[in-house]
Amino acid sequence: MRKSKRNPREVAEIVAIQALSFVAGDPERLGAFLAESGIGPETLRTAAADPRFLAHVLDFVMRDDATVKAFAEASQLHPTNIAAAHQALNDPAWERDVP
Repeated sequence: MRKSKRNPREVAEIVAIQALSFVAGDPERLGAFLAESGIGPETLRTAAADPRFLAHVLDFVMRDDATVKAFAEASQLHPTNIAAAHQALNDPAWERDVP
């Protein structure tokens, strides 16, 4: 079986979308995130298409060790994978290759 070759930033976006789902699954955490981001729940789906927003989601998760651990457990990812996704999305040299 061949391993899928994905762009690291594409993988990072997938991790960030999982993180957004994790945040949205807890009303307190979601409320704090929405208050910090300044967006409403009705715009979450649209905002999730923006890599800068996804980077903000990972910023939010990475700020608290307990949140990172809880997300790692829920997503079955190692915390270093989450940190790598965070770094990939916060790389200023990257430009999304969308026509």
